[in-house]
Amino acid sequence: MNYADTIAAALGLGVRQVAKTIELLDQGATIPFIARYRKEVTGSLNEVQIAAIRDQLLRLRELDARRTFILDAIRAQDKLTPELEQRIREAATMTQLEDLYLPFKPRRRTYASIAIERGLEPLADALMQQRDSNVVALAQPFVNAEKGVPTVDDALQGARHIIAERVSEDAFARSRVRNIFRRTALLTSSVVRTKIEEAAKYESWFDWSEPVQKAPSHRVLAIFRGADEGLLRLHLLPATDEEPLKVLHSQFVQGHNAAADQVAQAVDDGYHRLLAPSLETELYRQVKERADREAIRIFATTPRPRLRASPLGRKRVMAIDPGFRTGCKVVCLNEHGDLLHFDTIYPFASVREERAAMERLVMLADEFSVDAVAIGNGTAGRETEDMVRRCAFHKQPVVVMVSESGASVYSASEVARREFPDCDITVRGAVSIGRRLMDPLAELVKIDPRSIGVGQYQHDVDQHLLQEGLHDTVVSCVNSVGVELNTASPELLSYVSGIGPALADRIVEYRTDEGPFLSRRDLLKVPRLGPKAYEQCAGFLRVADSANPLDRSAVHPERYALVERMAADLGCGVEQLMADRELRGRIDLQRYCTEECGMPTLRDILAELDKPGRDPRAQFEVFEFDRSVNTIEDLKPDMVLPGIVTNITAFGAFVDVGVHHDGLVHISQMAHHRVTDPAQVVHLHQQVKVKVLEVDLRRKRISLSLKV
Repeated sequence: MNYADTIAAALGLGVRQVAKTIELLDQGATIPFIARYRKEVTGSLNEVQIAAIRDQLLRLRELDARRTFILDAIRAQDKLTPELEQRIREAATMTQLEDLYLPFKPRRRTYASIAIERGLEPLADALMQQRDSNVVALAQPFVNAEKGVPTVDDALQGARHIIAERVSEDAFARSRVRNIFRRTALLTSSVVRTKIEEAAKYESWFDWSEPVQKAPSHRVLAIFRGADEGLLRLHLLPATDEEPLKVLHSQFVQGHNAAADQVAQAVDDGYHRLLAPSLETELYRQVKERADREAIRIFATTPRPRLRASPLGRKRVMAIDPGFRTGCKVVCLNEHGDLLHFDTIYPFASVREERAAMERLVMLADEFSVDAVAIGNGTAGRETEDMVRRCAFHKQPVVVMVSESGASVYSASEVARREFPDCDITVRGAVSIGRRLMDPLAELVKIDPRSIGVGQYQHDVDQHLLQEGLHDTVVSCVNSVGVELNTASPELLSYVSGIGPALADRIVEYRTDEGPFLSRRDLLKVPRLGPKAYEQCAGFLRVADSANPLDRSAVHPERYALVERMAADLGCGVEQLMADRELRGRIDLQRYCTEECGMPTLRDILAELDKPGRDPRAQFEVFEFDRSVNTIEDLKPDMVLPGIVTNITAFGAFVDVGVHHDGLVHISQMAHHRVTDPAQVVHLHQQVKVKVLEVDLRRKRISLSLKV
């Protein structure tokens, strides 16, 4: 089926753009590859737009797969009428499809199915016609004690059960009442009275009510979590039953007699017992999904600044994983991140031990020519930083606090065991801290993105959707930065366009067995890495020591001949062209413009020739907390302090000011103008100045403001 028209209309894009993008996706092209190297084909769509096309395409294909299943299932029951088939084929949403399928679904026994088994369906049909005032006479022929219908009242009750189920399964009725729920339903929560003390953290929602449509994602997730823990009671219902019942009565109750009264009773029962609970459950799923998607949108963007944080680069690093009682684990790494030495110091045991620890650090810094010291920001981090800064180093190293988020996950992982089989987890953790300073991206890709610390409610949202969103973010970051083929870990390579874990392992195995890659073309020698994978990955991989200078750049191999022609037209070689700005200034791009390689790609090529293989990440800058502030007790209102953004939510941002408890900058304190999205004001790991508004020592809560 051609989905381009539908997707283009939904996203406000050109039909041709969408159609060509779908074609590339179906051919196995990745989002980074399409966005960077197929601009002429897509009309220069960016990664976000291409991802939206992919997601819409998956949704439509899932819808059609479900449509086919439903048609086959109803056809097998010999109940598929031409009218029903047309309605199923025209259904535009999964909800519409499921409403149409509901009466034909296999189900457990219900009051209605039992009544049908007892032969009461004709009575229900007769009552639905609402022509008879003598319902007793109408029901009398159906009284049969042997069939479980001993009285007239039993017969009428069974018939009402059948009518109630019909009302609740009527597609038109469900649609109308569903619209009422969506428009008027309230999210209400109350505390479970027997668990008031246990539910203290949900105190704000002990007696809460607000329109479902206006409930922000963070509040929805908090209340739903309280309900899941059995501490809150939750409902998603209209304030009154008046409007839903009025709609249902207008559709089903047509007469003014005893039969109509029976139908009215059945409608009320069908709404209260069947339809309202069903729609409440459905609305719960929809509200949860909406909250999940909004939270995941924020979560997925949150790690990007951290993954693309400024790298210190190839420097010799001493890394310290701090600890009070168990001591500080110290490792020394060379400029490639290889472990040279590990040790343990106990600076907090006594004054004598502190002096010995400081002397030991100075000796190690001299022995291993340390350029920088990376200190984990967890327990004892600030105290360790203070001790390190007091060391009498002969050559003063850069001292940096590094986030430990996820370091323990890495330490216990199979990746860490493979890298350091003879070291314990504490040593591995310290190594990870040091490598994060050298190259955050290369190190953080070794752990599940969810372990980086992406949001307050990350464990409450759909984990599959969260994983997909975070995976897209990591893939985007890795490919935008580029990867050195001869030094990259399997984990880093696995995120490169077109590679994946299996090929990444084969690339590393080939590199280990055959030696370093001498060119990009050597990738084709890797077992099972064929032309398609090569096309997808080659432009994002760098070979620093290649004889071909273009192998060190982001110019795709499919455009090497074009660059060589540019150089030949200027009477020089490619290397000279890349080194001489004046020569590049003489290139007339229009002369090389074709349908396949238009101006967008040509401009990208020229920009890359200007700064081949450039790292798009910002220059590394040293950050330092206020040295006069070490604990939450040191904080006082109106203090202005340097801080690091550690988390971003829908209601604000959390900032580390160096006291082991992150402070909250509420969304109302983020700017002098109204802010609707905190992510538009700050980004993760950003260095900021904040003012202390309030300190709650009892609850360990810090209120901050960016309005300094």
